[in-house]
Amino acid sequence: MFQISTGPGQLWEVDYRAADTVTLNNEPFAWDLVDLGEGRFHVLHEGRSYSAEVVSADYTTKSIALKINGQRVELNAKDRFDLLLERLGMSNAAAVKVNELKAPMPGLIVDIRVVPGQAVLKGDPLLVLEAMKMENILKAPADGTVGSIKINLRDNVQKGQVLVQFA
Repeated sequence: MFQISTGPGQLWEVDYRAADTVTLNNEPFAWDLVDLGEGRFHVLHEGRSYSAEVVSADYTTKSIALKINGQRVELNAKDRFDLLLERLGMSNAAAVKVNELKAPMPGLIVDIRVVPGQAVLKGDPLLVLEAMKMENILKAPADGTVGSIKINLRDNVQKGQVLVQFA
């Protein structure tokens, strides 16, 4: 069972037991879904045709952006474990506190895009690491504030070396 929301006051309970059995708010949901490939689908429901496209999906946070007939819709899902944690008052227990960013591979620091004290959002570019003649943009793994930068421009770094510490 999933609880799906598209905003405040817009909440649905979706349950599926098999590929062809879906309920929406405890009522059978009859639809015909055709996978067109590359995250695009054609849906028939109650005699109406819908074009659906997955714009983005973050499976960690269970958030999905869709385009349905050209209109963007943001979905957030909670599974039974998320709902249990919420009922127990522990909904933030699964939140990740990131303390540092480590080098994913050996390479050369070719750009530093942040300074200590700077607030960053998840996905913001922090550094550029050149490895095997390719530039890799290292991004913030979560929202936070840069505490200190442990490397300098043009430093060679090793895999697992701490590059940025967060406050």
